[in-house]
Amino acid sequence: MQAKVEHQLRREIEIQTRLRHPNVLRLFGYFHDKERIFLILEFAGKGEIFKELSTVHRYDEKTAATYIRDVASALDYCHSKHVIHRDIKPENLLIDINGRIKIGDFGWAVHSPANRRQTLCGTLDYLPPEMIEGHPHDHNVDIWALGVLCYEFLTGRPPFESGNHKDTYKKITNLEIKFPSYISEGARDLIRKLLVKDPKKRLHLSQLPEHPWILKNAINPEPENSTDNNKT
Repeated sequence: MQAKVEHQLRREIEIQTRLRHPNVLRLFGYFHDKERIFLILEFAGKGEIFKELSTVHRYDEKTAATYIRDVASALDYCHSKHVIHRDIKPENLLIDINGRIKIGDFGWAVHSPANRRQTLCGTLDYLPPEMIEGHPHDHNVDIWALGVLCYEFLTGRPPFESGNHKDTYKKITNLEIKFPSYISEGARDLIRKLLVKDPKKRLHLSQLPEHPWILKNAINPEPENSTDNNKT
């Protein structure tokens, strides 16, 4: 209440409780006392992708392709429900005990049937050009973030990272991307198709599973058991 985020928290709970996808962290319910609000979440036993990536530095192409395909599937599902996540980054992705990636933290998410928003939100390194330039945005901000995520999975750092905000903004708006030599041409092609300045020209998420780099590298998921196994 002091931070005036009651509406944001209420919206987060309403959105996440309604989502049902194997790569979206389930929110089973919530309760509160006088001081705190408790969210009852699906157990992701292996923790944040951010911590795992910090340990391994960067993922091999099979792991990166698998994770990107599964996050894309989850985002495509969210968009079909008119939900825009708006804060895709390693800190908001979790791994369950079976190694399956899960999108969590819907704190910046919005249910937007009208599909046009104005709020500048998210994390600097993942902001798309349209947000930085003050234009209305839609679900395509998540597609941009997926491109940034793919680059970070493969290199250990986001593509537009700089010493200060101004330089980061400049790199984003000018699409200044430098690929290390070890990044395959297939991965570069996918990233370039996601990191497109015009939001309408970004690769549609439904097409991502058919991209040659994904087909070549992504590992097919094993059938998921009941989600009851992941409760804590």
